[in-house]
Amino acid sequence: MDRRQFSKITAVSLATPPALVAAKEQPVEGKHYVAVSPRQPTLDPKQVEVLEFFAYGCEHCHAFEPTIDAWHKKLPADVRFRRIPVAFREGPMVMHQKLFFAIETLGLVEQLHRKVFNAMHAERRRFQTPEDVADFARKNGVDPAGLVGALNSFSAATNAKQATLLATGYKFQGTPSIGVNGRWLTSGSMAGSNEKSLAVAEHLVGLAKKSA
Repeated sequence: MDRRQFSKITAVSLATPPALVAAKEQPVEGKHYVAVSPRQPTLDPKQVEVLEFFAYGCEHCHAFEPTIDAWHKKLPADVRFRRIPVAFREGPMVMHQKLFFAIETLGLVEQLHRKVFNAMHAERRRFQTPEDVADFARKNGVDPAGLVGALNSFSAATNAKQATLLATGYKFQGTPSIGVNGRWLTSGSMAGSNEKSLAVAEHLVGLAKKSA
């Protein structure tokens, strides 16, 4: 797939609600977001699902992570947020997918997710081999064998394949992108900035609840 990495977020304080950032313009289908067809599956029909499509190698995902992390923690209980790592090609990107799912399986997202971004973009580490992952684990106080075992597990491989199918179904054009309830897709490119894409996502969550 020939994909792009979207522009960096604008310098908006996290104290500013995303809805206020885009208050001047009501989100418009075809401009600020697109409908997804066919509709994609979600994990729980009783919850509105919000997906962040990201790649560890994407510098804009790295910049966006603190903002979307703070945002998703304020979502109501009936909204499920999921991170979906994507691979635009075979090779290290697939390992990066599996690395996220290994971290998630071990309950270490809070501890390690942002550190992986930092290792790749600040320390220029590439995570191309299990040995790279083991070294990262040791440096961050995590059992190397446990993390590498989760990385090489059938579960991580299955989750990576499912993530790729879901990303393909949403037909997104770059990272980061946000999918809502299997029905809509927005991004910084469409919304005007990655920060504004959160305001569009909030609008789409509202639409999903109204049509439930």
